[in-house]
Amino acid sequence: MEIFVQNETSRLRTVVLGLPQSNGPTPTLAETYDSKSYESVKNGVYPSQEAITAEMDAFEKILRKHGVEVLRPNLVKNCNQIFSRDVGFVIDDKIVVSNVIPDRQEEIDAYEDIYSRIHYKQIYNLPEMVHVEGGDVVLWNEYIFVGQYAFSDYPQVKTARTNTLAIDYLKMIFPEKKIIPLNLRKSDTDPNEGILHLDCTFMPVGKDKAIIYKPGFINPRDADRLVAMFGKENVLELTREEMYWMNSNIFSIAPDIVVVEEHFTRLKAWLESWGATVETVPYREISKMGGLLRCSTLPLLRDK
Repeated sequence: MEIFVQNETSRLRTVVLGLPQSNGPTPTLAETYDSKSYESVKNGVYPSQEAITAEMDAFEKILRKHGVEVLRPNLVKNCNQIFSRDVGFVIDDKIVVSNVIPDRQEEIDAYEDIYSRIHYKQIYNLPEMVHVEGGDVVLWNEYIFVGQYAFSDYPQVKTARTNTLAIDYLKMIFPEKKIIPLNLRKSDTDPNEGILHLDCTFMPVGKDKAIIYKPGFINPRDADRLVAMFGKENVLELTREEMYWMNSNIFSIAPDIVVVEEHFTRLKAWLESWGATVETVPYREISKMGGLLRCSTLPLLRDK
C-alpha cells in the first residue's frame, strides 16, 4: 500500500478512521487521561455509545462522499478506539508508530492488519523513551511543527504526550525537514487552560492559511512566529471559548474542502470567505472525550 503525507491539506486519498462501536464503560475520574474527559466525567455528561457512533457515521459519510478510501482498525471490545491520530502518523513515505500511554497500548495492536500492507522499511517503531503522539505533529511541507512539554514534571503530567527526545528522533528520521518544537500549556483537569495536543491550538488550512489560539503556547514568541510565517492576514485567531470547543481540530479533505463541527459558525464563515467548501458534521459529543475531527483520523495517502 502506498503511503505519503506532506501536509495537512493536500487531496486526501486514503485515511484510517477510528472505531466507535465498543467504547467501554464511562471512565472514573482517575481513569481519564485528558482534561476534557475529566470535566465530562465530573459533570456527568460523558457521551453515550449511541451518540458517538452517530457522529462518526456522519463523518465517514462525508469522507466517502468525496471519494476517500476509509480504512478501520480491528475492533477491540471495551476500548476507546476513536482517536486514531494518536496511534501513529505518516510523514512523507514513512509511518511512525506512536508510544502511547500504557492504558492505550491495545489500540496499537488493532492496526496490525493495516501495517501489514505497508512495506516494513517504511514503518518506524519508536524507542521506549521517545514519546510522541500524532496530535502533536502538524505538517506543512518542509516544516514539521511538534507540540511538546519540555519540563521536569513531564512524567507527572498526564496531558504531556510528547517529550524532547521525540524532537531528536524526528530530526534523525527526517534530516531534510525543518522541525519546530512548540511548548504547550498543560492542565490535566481544566480544558479552558490546558492544550492536549498541538492540533488543539494550531492548524494550517488551505494552501497558505492557519487557525491559531495564541495563549495555548507557553512562550508567546512561538505563537507570534507562527502568525508571521503564514502572515497575519491569513490567520484566524481563536477565542478561548473556540479553543475550548477545539475549533482548530478540523480536517481537510483538500485545500478547498474542509470538514468542521456544525457549531463552528465563525470558523465556517471565515473558511468560506476565501473560497473553501465547508462540510459540517455533528461532533460535539465526541469533543467531550478530548478530541475532534483531526484526532479521529490517520491519513495514509495525500496527493503530492
